[in-house]
Amino acid sequence: MSRVEHDALAHAAPNAALPARAGLAESWVGFRTLLYKEVLRFWKVSFQTIAAPVLTGVLYLLVFGHVLDQRVEAFAGVRYTAFLVPGLVMMALLQNAFANSSSSLIQSKIMGNLVFVLLPPLSHLEFFAAYLLSSVLRALVVGLGVFLVTALIALPPVNAPIWVLVFALLGAAMLGVLGIIAGIVSDKFDQLASFQNFIIMPATFLSGVFYSVHSLAPFWQTLSRLNPFFYMIDGFRYGFFAQSDVSPWQSLAVVTVALLLTAGVALRMLATGYKLRG
Repeated sequence: MSRVEHDALAHAAPNAALPARAGLAESWVGFRTLLYKEVLRFWKVSFQTIAAPVLTGVLYLLVFGHVLDQRVEAFAGVRYTAFLVPGLVMMALLQNAFANSSSSLIQSKIMGNLVFVLLPPLSHLEFFAAYLLSSVLRALVVGLGVFLVTALIALPPVNAPIWVLVFALLGAAMLGVLGIIAGIVSDKFDQLASFQNFIIMPATFLSGVFYSVHSLAPFWQTLSRLNPFFYMIDGFRYGFFAQSDVSPWQSLAVVTVALLLTAGVALRMLATGYKLRG
């Protein structure tokens, strides 16, 4: 090889890598844009999407705490109002994760602007990740807001912050995925409301938000253990009090498996275009 050819090859090699790097950067533009759009969607109406759930959590604490604080001891040495705070935080977190992805998809379907999300060359993984991450972000903001305000009334100890963070992320992710599934399956607002009213809300309320399952009769304890929402809230509460109805490792295993199963269903729906592409 001559010196001229060597110099030409040396200069060409770095330039040859530029298109690959540019292509990699461009492949994330659609994901980042959709994620930004979804975050902006709920942030623009934060009074409704963030402030309202925080107020609801405070009202629950004031009402139930005032009535039951001196009458109920769910965990030994733990005041009922303090016991209630992690449950209310997780309940708000779960409900808002579901509401974010499900409401966005059903609104896009009904208003007819979902086509503008489907037309760009977005992979189903990018579509899934953008809706999921925006739901997790909204859920964490709402959960943090509920915790900060309710902690002014009854501050619970935080014995294991890692468990708190793990179950908050897993719970928000799973409900965000369920919201994607509900948004895909539903064609009208009343169908989506059925998911919310007959599945999400009962599963949340009957998962130990307001009580310890050990206070229930054996039949209802067994029934509660079939509810994956119970493991999210029980594991989350363990991070505060280092006490729980079941082992946090068991809760982690159940929630992780449930998240993987629901994510697999959602990804399959998106990959096939089920009820999204005509």
